[in-house]
Amino acid sequence: MVIAETIIPKVEERLNVEKRMVVDGAVSVSTRTVSTSVNAEASLEQQQIDVTRIPFDAEISEAPQIRTEGNTTIIPVIEERFVKRLFLVEEVHIRRHTTTEPISIPVVLRTQTVFIERNQENKEN
Repeated sequence: MVIAETIIPKVEERLNVEKRMVVDGAVSVSTRTVSTSVNAEASLEQQQIDVTRIPFDAEISEAPQIRTEGNTTIIPVIEERFVKRLFLVEEVHIRRHTTTEPISIPVVLRTQTVFIERNQENKEN
């Protein structure tokens, strides 16, 4: 008895993936700086101090505290005399005055603008 052999080939597909670079276009980026002169507005404050000495000759039982009345600070000045009594000899009044002066200073402000240009080229590498 003769047995016939049948050969069946095994076939398979394989995938080979390759990449290639394609230049589709290019862009140009540039900037431009624009300077603008403006005036910076501000106010300057200045304080001045006036000192007024007001004489007293009053006997007191205890030393008064430093006090503030409006924009005036009052500092009592006392002395102890031989008889061991307190006398208010003067008050020093310190008054504050504030003045405001508007000023204008020219300054240069810079602003940048960005420009983007797309160049369409169909080149392949």
